[in-house]
Amino acid sequence: MIKGLAGATIWSEDLNKLLPFYRDVLGLTVRLQTPAFVVLGEAGTPALSLGTHSEVRGRNADPARHMVSLVSDDVTADWKRLKAAGVEFVEDPKDYGNLWLATLKDPEGNLVQLVKFKAAI
Repeated sequence: MIKGLAGATIWSEDLNKLLPFYRDVLGLTVRLQTPAFVVLGEAGTPALSLGTHSEVRGRNADPARHMVSLVSDDVTADWKRLKAAGVEFVEDPKDYGNLWLATLKDPEGNLVQLVKFKAAI
């Protein structure tokens, strides 16, 4: 029986083009690292992985097809910090009733959402 999400992977021509952004700019913890694959996030939580893939070339041509969501305890504060660091946002923080959301681009054009749920889901 499938029980839920273990994680998601963003593939790149070279994961080292993405790793500094996710680790140093966004602040995700490296859980496991090999030369071609990195698992990010705290143990016991769904993981975001980055990997080098032989079939991936250049920037994402269809960045809205899949979006990774990262939980934030304060979307507006993270948006301010990341904007000051030069991160490009396609959606500034917005209150959607049950959640706060902001959407940014990583260095290869993949869309990443910052989300804060107002109630446990």
